[in-house]
Amino acid sequence: MTVNGVAREVEAPPLARLLDVLRGPMGLTGTKEGCGEGECGACTVLLDGVPVNSCLVAAGQCEGQALTTVEGLHDPSGALSTLQRCFVEDGGAQCGICTPGMLVAAEALLRANRNPTEDQVRDAIAGNICRCTGYQRIVDAILHAAKVATQHSSTGAT
Repeated sequence: MTVNGVAREVEAPPLARLLDVLRGPMGLTGTKEGCGEGECGACTVLLDGVPVNSCLVAAGQCEGQALTTVEGLHDPSGALSTLQRCFVEDGGAQCGICTPGMLVAAEALLRANRNPTEDQVRDAIAGNICRCTGYQRIVDAILHAAKVATQHSSTGAT
């Protein structure tokens, strides 16, 4: 499988949870375990660009596929991406348990829709639970990132 743009091989039982393989042998601890039952979205990763709960995916199902974790969201220079910066600036990153899953779900939305409405943002993160109950700042951060990205694309800035 390819993880964050790098081809990776790992020895793991085929039915091992993707979440455990990411956090264990691969050392990618940014993906968090919340409920472990696919209810909270804390463990969201992109599997071939589609958000999935890594606690419900068998590692063996990922052979030959591309995974993106929160560690893979940075910009090409290694700095925080626009989305990540907006989460910091707008207070979207709260206690930190839901933040990686929120960021990955938001990334999937913004890849598909560069100019989402607030309702579309709320739909995109509907599978991600914030126990701090601070959804408005998260929604604001995602809308802010969309606005910044749109401004950069219209001016040619990166």
